[in-house]
Amino acid sequence: MPIPHLLLKGKVGFFLNMNQNPEQIARDQIDQMLIDCGWVVQRKTKINLSAGLGVAVTEYQTETGPVDYLLFIDKKPVGVIEAKKAEEGVRLLQVEDQTKRYADGKLKYLNNDPLFFGYESTGEVTRFTDYRDPKPRSRTLFDFHRPETLAKWLSEEKTLRARFFDLPELNTDDLRECQVNAITKLETSFKENRPKALIQMATGSGKTFTAITFIYRLLKFAKAKRVLFLVDTKNLGEQAEQEFMAYVPNDDNRKFTELYGVQRLRRGTFSPDNQVYISTIQRFYSILKDEELDESAEETNPNESRAWEKREPVPVVYNPKIPVEFFDFVIVDECHRSIYNLWKQVLDYFDSFLIGLTATPDNRTFGFFNQNVVSEYTHEQAVTDGVNVGFDVYLIETEVSKKGGVVWKGEYVDHREKDTRRKRWEQLDEDKVYSNKQLDNEVVNPNQIRLIIKTFKEHLPHIFQDRVDEHGVFEIPKTLIFAKTDSHADDIIQIVREEFAEENKFCKKITYGTTKDKKDDKGNVVEKGEDPKSTLAQFRNDYYPRIAVTVDMIATGTDVKPLECLLFMRDVKSRNYFEQMKGRGTRTIDLDTLRKVTPTAKFTKDHFVIIDAIGVTKSLKTDSRPLEKKPGVPLKDLLGAITVGARDEELFTSLAGRLARLEKQITEKEKTTFQEKAEGKTITEVVKGLLNAFNPDTLADIRAQVEQQFAGEAPKLKDEKYEQRVTALQDKAADVFNGDLNEYIENVRRAHAQVIDHINPDKLVNVGWDKDNTEKAQTLIKDFTQWIETHKDEITALQVFYSQPYRRRQLTYTMIKDVYELLKAEKPMLAPMHVWRAYEQLGQSNGSPKNELIALVSLIRAVSGIDQSLTAFDRTVDKNFQEWVFKKQAGALKFTEEQMQWLRMIKDYVAASFHITTEDFDLSPFNAAGGLGKYYQLFREDYEKILDELNESLAA
Repeated sequence: MPIPHLLLKGKVGFFLNMNQNPEQIARDQIDQMLIDCGWVVQRKTKINLSAGLGVAVTEYQTETGPVDYLLFIDKKPVGVIEAKKAEEGVRLLQVEDQTKRYADGKLKYLNNDPLFFGYESTGEVTRFTDYRDPKPRSRTLFDFHRPETLAKWLSEEKTLRARFFDLPELNTDDLRECQVNAITKLETSFKENRPKALIQMATGSGKTFTAITFIYRLLKFAKAKRVLFLVDTKNLGEQAEQEFMAYVPNDDNRKFTELYGVQRLRRGTFSPDNQVYISTIQRFYSILKDEELDESAEETNPNESRAWEKREPVPVVYNPKIPVEFFDFVIVDECHRSIYNLWKQVLDYFDSFLIGLTATPDNRTFGFFNQNVVSEYTHEQAVTDGVNVGFDVYLIETEVSKKGGVVWKGEYVDHREKDTRRKRWEQLDEDKVYSNKQLDNEVVNPNQIRLIIKTFKEHLPHIFQDRVDEHGVFEIPKTLIFAKTDSHADDIIQIVREEFAEENKFCKKITYGTTKDKKDDKGNVVEKGEDPKSTLAQFRNDYYPRIAVTVDMIATGTDVKPLECLLFMRDVKSRNYFEQMKGRGTRTIDLDTLRKVTPTAKFTKDHFVIIDAIGVTKSLKTDSRPLEKKPGVPLKDLLGAITVGARDEELFTSLAGRLARLEKQITEKEKTTFQEKAEGKTITEVVKGLLNAFNPDTLADIRAQVEQQFAGEAPKLKDEKYEQRVTALQDKAADVFNGDLNEYIENVRRAHAQVIDHINPDKLVNVGWDKDNTEKAQTLIKDFTQWIETHKDEITALQVFYSQPYRRRQLTYTMIKDVYELLKAEKPMLAPMHVWRAYEQLGQSNGSPKNELIALVSLIRAVSGIDQSLTAFDRTVDKNFQEWVFKKQAGALKFTEEQMQWLRMIKDYVAASFHITTEDFDLSPFNAAGGLGKYYQLFREDYEKILDELNESLAA
């Protein structure tokens, strides 16, 4: 009777028969694996090749001896399997030559050609080589291929790896250079048969578009069967689906979804007839395991936060409905996050090429993808190319934010429960000293939040100087505030609405989950609930809300292009996560689209501003996130999960973190009660036990002890002993928890709810641009000045500025436009508005230019020494016009009101176009007022003289 698969690599465990030798154990395992994959396994004495499409015959005789398994497809020999005992797993690469000899040799009774397929397997580790591939190379498999798969491969003229060489030259129309580079190098990686590849492209540079482009080429030209596009949240899956639906290839006028089937996997849906499948990694894990998945589990990134499972997760096993060869390619979006723990099994399962997409790789990402980075397109490069926009940092530092505070004994203060937000008014019986790290967790100081928001509001007009509507009212740019927790977000929202004196729709929270409808006793809806997607869509596309507050939902992977301001009111220790959060502001957006949500915008979005109110830009960053994955998961859920048997590393570490914080809050009497209910263990001992259960050093010690104690035993036995001891260690750490202790922990936590410090005011310590911005601004101005100096003798417009004053009347709009285009082509980072803001940050500018060309003229005038300080050119024209009119009317000449109206029109035209001629009177606004004829009628024989004087005087 065949023996089931091993637990290793996710296969189902079996009971060791001590009467069997290691070779027979391996054969039994391989037999079962083949049967699971649809093969009929037969002994050489009972061959019946009609028993099925695929027949595996054991010990078939060849000219070099019996082969362990000879594979027949439709009664024809096609491949061999060389079986080895488990201990020889490390030697499988050395066995490849032996397998090839069997494949190339003559079979008894048959005048066969060399066979195409070679496998080596121990039942635990399996490797495969297709000898038809260019430069055939073996690869590791989770399980054997199905007979139908080998039959299909044999019917194809070339293998997939050979078809890579049929890919035509990439059509680069409508592709950015970074996208061309990524696709070209990825296809080179395929041709070199590299199993994994990493595409690193900055947020906003079109990673998904790039992926769809190379997927299209793989389906059309390499004849790929199916592609799996994995994401880690439902939201990202929906975005990807929309991009596939909108994609039109540059060699066909039909949409991608008209050419190929695209399916986003949801509950109860899986059709094998599509070419592209979009799925969360959580859902595909459940599909492989034939389990139902609640869609709420797809709402959050499984590595950022997730609901704890109520049992120990079971490894993936072979699923005949979805064989290992089902997908040719698996693309992992945001691959820096979700692919390293439980979910990695999904990636290990498939015999496919693996492509990772990320903007923020870390060392773990590089290692997982074998250091095969086919594209490195950084945020800095994207900014230089105009694909992304850069950012400036504005600091708001307060005393409480930096140092914390103290509430003295005897004061009456609110105590608030985080989840229910219920309050009670109590007197403190001891001083409550809190650090800045305890802020908004154990202690809430509304004065600190209010001071930050108030300072933010007061300085916004300085940060965004050009955002004033026709009524002189400042318009708040689209702003995203990052909060620590949902409770913190609620506090921020209330204070934002108060300080800005605005209504509910002005500032909203965008977090995971849906607010349900509120109903009365009769079931009537009295208050409509709100879907976060709806709020997010409003934030992205509508005027309101102007400010959104989030914890994690739109910290990564979600595009809100009109965002111009990020206010950090939480620190982030992960470099990777911080880069993702910053990425929310980097998206470019054209001026017309920006104006749909921010009507006062005068320029295309070319930067965003980080308001750092917590020191996030200064804090030490690491390549990994804190152990606490979801601050919002209720403590009772963590306690409940561990009590009923969940054994998850993140659960243990998160619970340890919560208890460690609790230990610092509770009294000595409460600690004693805890110890009584925890089998004599202190909170510190319980915390150490939880952390020790997954401590790498502890686990390494257990492994060493097992190796020493069971030296000479089979690796499988050692693994079993190791797993037993690790499980015992985890159980020992978890066994302390029970209903009585859990209830006590919950009660004592509530008793030590957040203290609301209304008493201590906060003080502003520092506000202004970060000193790094100052250094960047100085460098930018220096680089711009150097560029102007370098080209002053080459470009006509610059020659005009550096010549005699009278020549400036020759300056035309076309001349300035030529300078602008050359500057943008050679030095895009020196765009006029970038340089203007550099002067602003140094406090060396006057006014705000109306467009890029006016900014450029103003900057050139300042650099060339015409103006003593940087002044918007229209302001200079206004001043010069007043002086010219005053001088003209100082004598007998007096302009009529109608003449003055025309002179003002000419002045405004010169301010925008730098020069005026008589031909310009055919244009707006002159043509509507009578054109050149009316101008001549008003000024008679002086009409040309006045134009010459204005051209010279206004540009003086």
